[in-house]
Amino acid sequence: PKLKRFCDSFPAQWLQLEHIISSQPDPGKFPQFYFARYNASMHMVLEPLLLFETVLIEDKSILHFIHSDFSYRSITLKTWYDDADTVKHTGPGAITFDRVPITDMRQGGVITNAAIMTMTSAPDHTKPITRGAWFAHAILHAPPKPPPADVPPIDRNDKGQLESFTIREQLAMHRDKASCAGCHKKLDPLGFALENFDPVGRWRNTYENGREVDASGQLFRKHAFKNVVEFKDAILAEKNRFARAFAEHTFSYALGRALTPADTPALDRITERTVADGYRLQTVLHEVVQSAPFVNRPLAKTTSAKTEESDK
Repeated sequence: PKLKRFCDSFPAQWLQLEHIISSQPDPGKFPQFYFARYNASMHMVLEPLLLFETVLIEDKSILHFIHSDFSYRSITLKTWYDDADTVKHTGPGAITFDRVPITDMRQGGVITNAAIMTMTSAPDHTKPITRGAWFAHAILHAPPKPPPADVPPIDRNDKGQLESFTIREQLAMHRDKASCAGCHKKLDPLGFALENFDPVGRWRNTYENGREVDASGQLFRKHAFKNVVEFKDAILAEKNRFARAFAEHTFSYALGRALTPADTPALDRITERTVADGYRLQTVLHEVVQSAPFVNRPLAKTTSAKTEESDK
């Protein structure tokens, strides 16, 4: 029961999957997202949760979260990534998921999962900055600072001006403010790397106006990439950085608080041993619960203990 609670709780918090619940893609543009009294988000959200559970139970590497050669798909998801216009929906009742092989590196892992792509999009367009901010937080454990309060939104009502531009060009006109440039340099490459996925996680090569999607960029100012496959390769080239970021998320979850500089030696040890043991998820958890901050953490008093203390 404890293991099940962990698998239901930690990955959902780590990946911020609660946002998929409030996602409402434009029904005019994406009618296939809605059906019966459920919608596609019910299928999408289970895919990364089942992947996480399998990586843990089978003691696989956390690098499967960047790219995996298998995933879990319902009947709906099996066609969603390839051709959502012909997607097949199941009727009322339990949703059955099958373990399926992944041969296309554009899929697999959690980064390009349809749930992530949908919850980081607006109803009718993608939001590269939101996707970049999600990636910075979840994958790199480096959440950006909130944007300045005086940053104006892109005026998407001016169709005559914007309909001929790509989102990259729109944002280039929008981010001239010096106070925004620093964050944009960090977030833009992360978000635009995922731009081939539309607001509901389907692959696209062009925008509605016919302009080609440009997903190129540079990770950490040293790994150039042209598409999401090369982007994943770039992340895997920095796998130790990801291992540390994932360890930070897990360590903070276990302690029930944000990490402090005093936790750094323990975090260094967790990361070092995880890397040495092939990045296995069970190693991360073992090292976390054996760490001094976790072993010596203050325990919350039980209700009975509190009652006895008050009686005294």
